[in-house]
Amino acid sequence: MVLIFGVKLLKQTHTASCHCGAVKLSLNLPQGVTDLRRCDCSMCRRRGTIVTSAELDGLKVVSGNDKLSLYQFNTFTAKHYFCSVCGIYTHHQRRSNPNQFGVNVGCIDGVNPYELTNIAMPDGINHPADR
Repeated sequence: MVLIFGVKLLKQTHTASCHCGAVKLSLNLPQGVTDLRRCDCSMCRRRGTIVTSAELDGLKVVSGNDKLSLYQFNTFTAKHYFCSVCGIYTHHQRRSNPNQFGVNVGCIDGVNPYELTNIAMPDGINHPADR
């Protein structure tokens, strides 16, 4: 088990929530909070979020499904979810891998994204799906 800033990033089960608590998620991350990245596409650049990946069956909306708003743009492949009460982006179904969700690590209980280092930045401006 690896501890970073007191957080067990390699544990398998995590909980996450939006700012107001209306949306609560349960995450099954068999490899822990890994594959951290920040994209530079037009959407990600504006929200500045660090994400980790979860398989589609590894993310469950525990409460607040009725509070989630969906936003899609461009190819309408990715599905971006936000709390309709506080506006926090919680997760999205990925465009580059629609079998996964990207999860806002700032929403994961016990994780401070400002303490994380070595964050990958894939080229979202020239996304492979746009070719």
